[in-house]
Amino acid sequence: MQLAERLSKIPPYLFMELRQKVGKARAAGVDVISLGVGDPVEPTPEGIIEELSRQARNAANHQYPPDEEKGMGPFRQAVADFYRARYGVSLDPATEVLALIGSKEGIHHFCLARVNPGDVVLMTDPGYPAYRASILMAGGEPHSIPILPEGGYLPKLSDIPSDLARKASALFLCYPNNPTGALATKAFYADLARWAKDYDVAICQDGAYSEMVFDPADRVSFLQAPGAMDVGVELGSLSKSYNMTGWRLGMVMGNRDLIAGISKVKENTDSGVFAAIQHAGIRAIQAENGNIDKMLGIYRKRQQLVVDTFNGLGWSFQPPKGTFYLWLPTPKGMSSIEFTNLLFDKAQVVVAAGTAYGKFGEGFVRLSLAVPDGRLAEAMERIKKALAK
Repeated sequence: MQLAERLSKIPPYLFMELRQKVGKARAAGVDVISLGVGDPVEPTPEGIIEELSRQARNAANHQYPPDEEKGMGPFRQAVADFYRARYGVSLDPATEVLALIGSKEGIHHFCLARVNPGDVVLMTDPGYPAYRASILMAGGEPHSIPILPEGGYLPKLSDIPSDLARKASALFLCYPNNPTGALATKAFYADLARWAKDYDVAICQDGAYSEMVFDPADRVSFLQAPGAMDVGVELGSLSKSYNMTGWRLGMVMGNRDLIAGISKVKENTDSGVFAAIQHAGIRAIQAENGNIDKMLGIYRKRQQLVVDTFNGLGWSFQPPKGTFYLWLPTPKGMSSIEFTNLLFDKAQVVVAAGTAYGKFGEGFVRLSLAVPDGRLAEAMERIKKALAK
């Protein structure tokens, strides 16, 4: 059976490949420690679980959820209230907030709502691989723009050629950044909003890690920028903030025309998020923000362990200010794939090669801190022994 041609353009999904590699090794009896995937191992806070359990027993929640694809009014109101309290951003929950089955769904539906076949869509490199796949499935042409260490891993908008900017219909970016852990600033977002308006480029700022910022003073939203609501949207997620990756609950906020477009895609794609999960999400947003500080404390300790380990081996590495990833340079003269293979072969530790995130990821690997403390400590001991040899 011949499949659609569009699928042949999409590279294998990084994290499926990592899971298969780990699974194959474990089936062969190898004790593999994976630092390759960003999936929190600590449980969802008990209050959220209790709310889900209570709401799941309510027969009214067994039907299609209220407002179906848009998200329940109380959930959208809770998101709007959170943004007002956290960022000082005013959102109309009826027209500027939409519930998502995880923020990854929003990436795909944004493309279907905005991108026409043949449209150029810009994406930062290195960047989350799902952007490219969704652009291609929408018939767009992905074009990478570099984000480099010397620029703080922010795109240099003045370096984007004017003719390319005029052709572009959209731009994907992600801050706090996956994979580098870099943060954006209010000044950058203000420049971005002006640039987007000048060139009629729709911005999709992926804020899946918005709360994973070690200093609260550094926590900013694209929607705080003057004019941001005129040119783009911001994706949000409960996955990382509240250890809810498997629950599949996120949101998109911003420009009401783009929100309406994404909503129309969803009307013809799904029937919304299970109402009991949305009620649990309301509980998370309103009452479980202490979990964010708790997890940041855990990740900070794990981060320090990894930094101390590699710096003790000769690196001179400064930890990032956000996310639970470390974007580690490879040893001099060694490619990303070579270093990834070395750690797997010699230490049975899996990390993600930087080139999986784009050509400008060469020379780096990404390590995730979403692993139990004991396993992370064991991984660092293995790495010390392997690299000492």
